[in-house]
Amino acid sequence: MSELTKLGRFLRKMRIDRGELLRDMSGKLGVAVSFLSSVENGKKSMPTEWAARLAQIYQLTDLQKRELDEAIAESEKGIGVKFEGLSPEKRKLSVAFARKIKSLSASDQKALQKVLF
Repeated sequence: MSELTKLGRFLRKMRIDRGELLRDMSGKLGVAVSFLSSVENGKKSMPTEWAARLAQIYQLTDLQKRELDEAIAESEKGIGVKFEGLSPEKRKLSVAFARKIKSLSASDQKALQKVLF
């Protein structure tokens, strides 16, 4: 069994504390059990809309919401890029973006946010 991420531990504890199985939570979130399992095990990223849905479905306290946000932030540190199906130009662009993101100015970041969001 792989070691769980902080997010995986949070989600699993939340389920177990409520007497739920993986399939119960996946049903509430409207996703496949295998997808939720992959999120818990750090193999897939948690969709951004889940934080609000989990808080609502499970009536999380403010402290639990902060813990969830921290767990999500930690899990995002390890997000990778899959190049399958990308053209060589898009691969090159993806790598260049990843290398430059830390050094972008505030104005460049705002401009990118307008394009991406």
